[in-house]
Amino acid sequence: MKLEDIPRLSLGFLPTPIEKLERLSTDLGISLSVKRDDFTGFGGGGNKVRKLEYLMADAVAQGVKVLITTGGHQSNHARMTAAAARKFGMKPILVLRGNRPDMYQGNLLLDHLFGAEIDFLDPDAYFTEINPRMAHHAAEAEARGEKAYIIPLGGASALGAMGYVNAVKELAEQYAAAGTATPDYIVAPVGSGGTLAGLHVGCAMFMPKTEVIGIAVTGSAVPFSERIAVMANAAAELLDYDRRWTADEIRIENDYIGPGYSIPSEAGNAAIKLAGNKEGVLLDPVYTGKAFAGIMGCVKAGSIAKGSSVLFIHCGGSPALYPFAGLLTSDLKEDQAG
Repeated sequence: MKLEDIPRLSLGFLPTPIEKLERLSTDLGISLSVKRDDFTGFGGGGNKVRKLEYLMADAVAQGVKVLITTGGHQSNHARMTAAAARKFGMKPILVLRGNRPDMYQGNLLLDHLFGAEIDFLDPDAYFTEINPRMAHHAAEAEARGEKAYIIPLGGASALGAMGYVNAVKELAEQYAAAGTATPDYIVAPVGSGGTLAGLHVGCAMFMPKTEVIGIAVTGSAVPFSERIAVMANAAAELLDYDRRWTADEIRIENDYIGPGYSIPSEAGNAAIKLAGNKEGVLLDPVYTGKAFAGIMGCVKAGSIAKGSSVLFIHCGGSPALYPFAGLLTSDLKEDQAG
């Protein structure tokens, strides 16, 4: 099946622009640009909109009434899934990792404003209970006569990966229209793996000279390289594309996770402040801050060569800044104490 033959509903404000980061390019010694997928717009914007264009087409075609997904407290995917559910007249149910907070901030606030039913799972029990809990919500909906549809964590599936196969096609067209070469590297955060799977398939099809690098922002029981290879192969099969990947062909940098998923890291926080001060670009503590720290670390280590061209996929997430305001303004307290 060709990419254009796979059903898709338009949700994002596409194509998103490519922005050259001149000052940071000079500082880092690379040609650094950013694909502004924080500007996709729908539901507050972010990379998950591209996946939802394909997943929602499938859900709508099936007559779904209840849309169920999962993520962390500050999940961009959960927030945008809730928005997509409401756009198409569905009820969103979000099963989130973390205990019920005293105050809803950031993405949790937006989940509430989209009218999502939120089921909080104890973080220690999350990985054993998440699938049975989502299945329970689906069974309850079906018992009421309402068709349910479960979207996996991060929209990470072969169908969801089509969003970033299409994004690379969009990129290739943008570079061709500008008369510029495609980048040496594309770098993106890795939380569930669907974006990176789509980037691998898309680059093989449309930008074969570009290397894909994933910066892990969380750990995984199954190594990301293995999970992403399986997903990329399933996506390629869906497209009748004959390329297949092995785990050792999937480059993942694992040194920038920090204390854990959705827990800010010192390097990520420094990257947030640097991007804001140098370029007026907002990053977040969960995904893009850590991934941007990964770019800087790879350049310093020499695994991204000086003088190379690098495109960073900005996957959005600025609502997650606000719950961490105290941490991100700790320097103000230090100044006051001094």
